[in-house]
Amino acid sequence: MSDKKKEALEAEIRSYVGKPIGPAVTGRDPVNEPMIRQWCDAMGETHPAYLDAAASGATVHGEIVAPPTMLQAWVMEGWEMHEGYDEPKNEQHRLHKLLNDNGYTGVLGTNTEENYTRYLKLGETVTALTVIDSISEEKATGAGIGYFITTVTTFTNQDGEDLGNMSFRVLRFKPADGGASQAASDSGGEAAVAQKPTRIKPPMGHDNGWWWEKVAEGDCLPIQRCGSCGKLRHPPRPMCDACGSQEWDSIEASGKATLHTFTVIHYPQFPGYEYPIISAIVDLEEGERMASTIVDCKPEDVSIGMALEMVIQEDEDGFKIPFFKPAS
Repeated sequence: MSDKKKEALEAEIRSYVGKPIGPAVTGRDPVNEPMIRQWCDAMGETHPAYLDAAASGATVHGEIVAPPTMLQAWVMEGWEMHEGYDEPKNEQHRLHKLLNDNGYTGVLGTNTEENYTRYLKLGETVTALTVIDSISEEKATGAGIGYFITTVTTFTNQDGEDLGNMSFRVLRFKPADGGASQAASDSGGEAAVAQKPTRIKPPMGHDNGWWWEKVAEGDCLPIQRCGSCGKLRHPPRPMCDACGSQEWDSIEASGKATLHTFTVIHYPQFPGYEYPIISAIVDLEEGERMASTIVDCKPEDVSIGMALEMVIQEDEDGFKIPFFKPAS
């Protein structure tokens, strides 16, 4: 996609921010005992405040109430919810179709957050209004590059009283593997089950994408060099901090370095990484300093000032990244 086309696409998707996806939706049924009972059966919930009229009379509620976590269930539209992504019915569908038509064909639910104001009483009706709250800058993820889209739904009763809210975030992305993983995931196939999580990929934009490409193509450690004064700089950036020139090329580093400082990371742990991680700042032989990871070494054997040498590690998905290990 050209820069101009991408700029136009991003302007269009941002026009959706702040818009309701459509009119407010009111649940088809008021809060009622049969639905509460069925929901509790499905969830394994047995608290008498939800199920036993006599016992609930002795609670602070004085009557049967609905579990707060059931809030969204009162306004769910049933089978009709799966329709609309090919022929959009609301603003959310139109936004997703726009991204899909521009190559962002993958979609992953990433996280949701719910807040409850109070318990719902029998006979209340629930109305929900969903707004497209935010759209992130384009992000590089392990699944592919894409945009995080967050919607926020507010819930009220028949008198307009606040009942709670819910945010829901999805990633709409261009699959890094051409869609194989998304197709396998959609089909529930064995490939989706067997797929091992991989390292989160770094953002690769206009100013630093070339650096990662050189690492991948040459199994080397490139350093950017000013085309005017020759000053080296890392990480890559568009302008020389010495002379202001935007002309540049690169050299291939020797791969030799010394350890400037380090920290050992045990938690939090994310899929695709092996712990503990020795996160380090190293001084390259060429004089530049960079963040990296120490491998092939136990944390207790690491010491500041130790000699290091670069090693290119290739993840299972083929992504290459330069690390450092003790010099041989």
